[in-house]
Amino acid sequence: MNLLYNEDQRLLADSAGEFLAARSPVSRQRALRDEAQVDGFDPLLWQDAVALGWSAIPFPENLGGLDFGCMGLGPIFEAIGCNLSATPLLSSVVLSGSLLHLQGNAQQQDRWLSATISGGQRVALALDEQPRHNPAKVALQAVANGDGYSLSGDKYFVIDGVGADAYLVAARTGTAGISLFLLPADAPGLTVSPLPLIDSRNHARLQLDQVQVGADALLGAAGSAMPALNIALDRGRVCLAAEMLGMSEKLFELTLDYLKTRVQFDVAIGTFQSLQHRAAQLYVDLALARSAVMAGLAALDDSSLSEAERQRLASLAKWKAGQTAIKVANEAVQMHGGIGVTDELDVGLFLKRIRVAQACLGDADYHCERYGALELAHA
Repeated sequence: MNLLYNEDQRLLADSAGEFLAARSPVSRQRALRDEAQVDGFDPLLWQDAVALGWSAIPFPENLGGLDFGCMGLGPIFEAIGCNLSATPLLSSVVLSGSLLHLQGNAQQQDRWLSATISGGQRVALALDEQPRHNPAKVALQAVANGDGYSLSGDKYFVIDGVGADAYLVAARTGTAGISLFLLPADAPGLTVSPLPLIDSRNHARLQLDQVQVGADALLGAAGSAMPALNIALDRGRVCLAAEMLGMSEKLFELTLDYLKTRVQFDVAIGTFQSLQHRAAQLYVDLALARSAVMAGLAALDDSSLSEAERQRLASLAKWKAGQTAIKVANEAVQMHGGIGVTDELDVGLFLKRIRVAQACLGDADYHCERYGALELAHA
C-alpha cells in the first residue's frame, strides 16, 4: 500500500491548490456566508471545477469518467479544506455519483450519472434521520402499491440538499432491508427546507408525505442497497478526512505564523517553551493523521483488500483526521488568545467547518465503535 501521492496526483494537488487559492480563498467563503447564498457555493466555480475534470475523476471511462481512482480525489479535498472552499463534489459526485454507478441501471446512469459528471444536474443523498449518523437506523418507509412505492418520513442533514435536482432517498421496504429511490426535486409531496448549521454550508431537511414513485425509481433490487451504501459512504468519509487534513495543516500554518510574529515581553511568543511543546505535538499528530488518510485513500482503490479491511481503514482515517482537526482547531484558538474567538480572524471559520465535518458521516464515537466491531469480527 502506497502512502504517498504519485507524480500525477502531486500535479493534481498543485493544480487544485492554485485554482482554489485564486478562485475560492477563505475570504470567498466568508462572503458566501455574509450573502446568505442559498446553494452555499458559487455555481460558476463549480462549473469551472467540472471543466477541470474533477467530477469525472472516480468513474470509469465508459461512463464518461477519467478512471483516476478515489486516490485522485484526495489532493482535491485537501485543497478544498485548505481554502475552506464550498462545492457539491462530496454530495453530488462522491456520494450520489458512486451510488448511481454501483447501484443504478443503464437508464438511470444515462439520465443522472452523465448529468452529474457534466455538472448539468446535482443529486443529493438523503440518509440520516437522527441527530447522529447511523445508516442502520433508517426508518423511513417505502410501501409497495400497484403503481410503485409510497414514501413517507423525514430526512435530516442532507448535504447540498437545497437546490438539488434530485435525491437518492434511503428507505425501508418492509422487511427486505434498505433500498434507494431516485426522487426528482419536484415530486409531489416532497418538501425541502434549509437546515442551517454553524459552517454556513448547504444542508437541508426533507419531508416526504406519501410521495408516490414508480418502480423505475428504485435503484437495484428492493432491500439490496446496503453494500453499495457502505462503499459510497466510506468514499465520502475518507474524502471528508482529506478535507479535514487540509484544514488542519492550514490552521497549523496560520498558528505557527502567529507564534512567530506575536510579541509579548519584547519577544515572540513562539520562543516560549510551553508553546513550542504544544506546536511540536500538533506536528506529530498531523503526521499520524496524514498516514491514516493516505491509507484510507489507497484502500478505496485496492481490490486485494477485503471489504472489512477497507471499512476499517476508512473508519480509521475519518476518526484520526477528525480528532486531529478538533485538537488543532482548539489549540489554534488558545494560541491566538482572545482574538482567536473573534470573527476578524479566519480561525473561527475553520473551527466551525471542522466541527460539522467531524460529525458528518459518523463522528469519532461512531467510527471507534465501527472499527472495533470490524476488528472483533475479523479476529
